[in-house]
Amino acid sequence: MTFSRRALAVTAAVLAAVAAGTAPASAQRSDPTTDVRLIAFNDLHGNLEPPAGSSGRVTLPDGSTVNAGGAAYLATHVKQLESQVRNSIVLSAGDNVGASPLSSALFHDEPTMDVLNEIGVQASVVGNHELDEGYQELRRMQFGGCHPTDGCQFEDSYRGANFPILGSNVSFDNGLPALLPFTVKISGGVPIGIIGATLKDLPTVVTPSAIEGLKFGDEVEAINRTSGWLDKLGIKSQVVLLHQGDSTEGGGPDDCKVTPGPATEIAKKVSASVDLIFSGHSHQQYNCTVADPAGNPRTLIQGASFGRLLSVADLKIDTRTRDVVRSASTAHNVVVTRDVTPDPAVAKLVDKAVTESAPIAGKQVGTITADLKAAGAVSGESALGDVIADAQLESTTSNNAQIAITNPGGIRADLTYASSPAGEGDGVVTYGEAFTVQPFSNIMQTITLTGANLKNVLEQQWSASGTKILQISSTLHYTYSASAPAGSKVSGITVNGTAVDPNASYRVSVNNFLAAGGDGFTEFTKGTDLSGGPVDLDALVAYLGAHPGIAPPPADRITVVA
Repeated sequence: MTFSRRALAVTAAVLAAVAAGTAPASAQRSDPTTDVRLIAFNDLHGNLEPPAGSSGRVTLPDGSTVNAGGAAYLATHVKQLESQVRNSIVLSAGDNVGASPLSSALFHDEPTMDVLNEIGVQASVVGNHELDEGYQELRRMQFGGCHPTDGCQFEDSYRGANFPILGSNVSFDNGLPALLPFTVKISGGVPIGIIGATLKDLPTVVTPSAIEGLKFGDEVEAINRTSGWLDKLGIKSQVVLLHQGDSTEGGGPDDCKVTPGPATEIAKKVSASVDLIFSGHSHQQYNCTVADPAGNPRTLIQGASFGRLLSVADLKIDTRTRDVVRSASTAHNVVVTRDVTPDPAVAKLVDKAVTESAPIAGKQVGTITADLKAAGAVSGESALGDVIADAQLESTTSNNAQIAITNPGGIRADLTYASSPAGEGDGVVTYGEAFTVQPFSNIMQTITLTGANLKNVLEQQWSASGTKILQISSTLHYTYSASAPAGSKVSGITVNGTAVDPNASYRVSVNNFLAAGGDGFTEFTKGTDLSGGPVDLDALVAYLGAHPGIAPPPADRITVVA
């Protein structure tokens, strides 16, 4: 049976169960309302161990931080929250896997899926990273089976997810659904419809070959269509798992210092029947209220990333109408602190993954003199981005590369000076740490661009979807003014100290994701004379080994003017 037919069959089964199992509310109970708690997280990215550096901290309202995250601690907090409310449902807003640390990625993220099953996740939306290895691997994550190339290395067999991975706006080229659009959970005697939708721009953040044959429709259109189906079935309590988010201007876990973006726009437009939206993708923390099309307040919430926060919605549901009483419902983000007893079952899974990956993860590959952070300076240039771009340039000198450019989204963590709990020592960089920084196994490619192409690439850092400052090698310098008109923000471009000639040719090294126009940098697709190179992680590891004692480079490659 194909995935789409199985999806339709499962949907039919769910609806049959709802029809058969949900008697009129008056026959079920006399209480006017029932309490249901929804517990959600987003963008776990296989972080089984407590993440290090800034990736493992949560900023509180007063600006202070607290260490947070770790799958065993996450599981304990989930169980504590479940114990407080009898009717509880655990959900995920996507990117459970992909871009994962080595302890999960080495086993094709099977340990993370096992952890999610152990925690009791009941539904998830598909994130873009669930498709990093393609649709067939997503099917394997859902339904189980051994990896077609590497087999089953973590356990004798992989059983699959105990929960549906949803995507109401994901279809095949022929229009058939590629994923379930929704699922229904009965909690407190009331059916709750859970709709999943991923970002419509997913093709811009995934390598094209991974999603060949798939289409990603408009989020609002898909959610509203699915919500209409639920309305007709009498399912009035509706929740959306949205793998799309907004950026913030700081604040604590329950602040709403959001720069309105795609998630806010979606929240304004989706059907008023939807009562709550859990968001993800942008790795931000916020708890906002957005008016729905009927003018009624509706929660839009996100819980950072890497298992550091749990987004908790306490719903009060009218047992007569079976709809959420929004005025009596609340939502808040809970910090996954590490001052609780780790859940023993999840801790056992994590320990197994860490132990079995340790011989590879613990190998020393280089040394640094201070933290190399992925976060940028005011200009957007970052110390770690500089080092990675320099590594990529050095790895492609045989291609006559003159400059290297890498995307900031491909840099997944800091390299920290302090020793990890494994005890490798201060300043030591292990293979596992390097892998966590560059987990995608993108292939380096060197292409020829004209100076005009290069200028256009740099101008594409500002787009309707936001600002993405590319990380560049030491051979490239330029100035920008963010306030200048679109297409005229960048000036003073030099390569090896010489002003760029719009008509001259330059050899530029990028990863295959950027070469295919990823992150909206479509100008790269105009490159010619492509030459292949190493995997980006191998380039970084080789560079670290060849340059012991790397210090943070000065942030002088990009200059900002008013």
